Amino acid sequence: MKTISIVTPCFNEEAGIAECYEACRAVMEGELAHYAYEHIFIDNCSTDRTVAILKDIAARDKRVKIIVNARNFGPQRSPFHAMLQARGDAVTCVLADLQTPPDLLPEMARQWEAGRKVVIAVRRGAGEGWLMSLARRSFYLLIKRLSSVEQIPNFIGYGLYDRKFMDVVSQLGEPEPYFRGLVSEIGFERAVVEYDQPLRKHGKSRHSLFDLVDFALIGLTTYAKAPMRLMTVTGFVVAFFSLLAALVYTGIKLLFWSRVPFGVTPILLATFFFGSVQLLALGLIGEYVGLLLKYARGFPLVVERERINFD
Repeated sequence: MKTISIVTPCFNEEAGIAECYEACRAVMEGELAHYAYEHIFIDNCSTDRTVAILKDIAARDKRVKIIVNARNFGPQRSPFHAMLQARGDAVTCVLADLQTPPDLLPEMARQWEAGRKVVIAVRRGAGEGWLMSLARRSFYLLIKRLSSVEQIPNFIGYGLYDRKFMDVVSQLGEPEPYFRGLVSEIGFERAVVEYDQPLRKHGKSRHSLFDLVDFALIGLTTYAKAPMRLMTVTGFVVAFFSLLAALVYTGIKLLFWSRVPFGVTPILLATFFFGSVQLLALGLIGEYVGLLLKYARGFPLVVERERINFD
């Protein structure tokens, strides 16, 4: 009998974590009853009763496994670590707020059994405001143009991944995993299942604007060299036009010496412009250097405080 591993990342999900467990159990004991399964919950140092609720569930159901992190390691590293701990023939990640509906698992399992090593779930819509929707579309368009690796719009990482795919992922040693890019970069044949993202039933999203910007920067610095090359080209272009402007200004001054004042405005404008270009270049370099530092340190994805039912 094949085994499917379900991973659920948690952070202050006491209101809905039991419902998530029941929803996954209903699917696995219903349409997917011919599979064995394990449900791994990884808690990112919650401050509410999430862990206590999970321990109560795990005491009754040994298929439920719990990892409790020593601190909050962020919304990317924590679920990625749990997926690497899974031992099923296929692995999936269901969010605690059920905005990645477990009802898709039977269809994804059918595609997997048909031979696809990767089955991804792509959102038709996310129920966002127009501003967030515009920002998301703009980012996907930007990274699609800059990246040499295919980027999949509206794919947030929800899918069913074969053991062969997970074995490859486990060998990469990614310090800041960008799963949306890894699926295309590794390159196994994949199937796509579309869905409408349901509204969050409990609480509010834990992803701040800073988290979304961080996702975007990780994607750009990991899969796009174009920003660095763009800054190099910008440097040459700015230097050329600066020299041209200096020659033109010098010529005008020589021809109309008494009528053209020296002034400080051109100097200030040039100073601010060059300063802005330099800061942008340094910021981009800093992002790449920071990513290299994370690879060099070899720090683990998370540090675990406790494990339950991993016997």
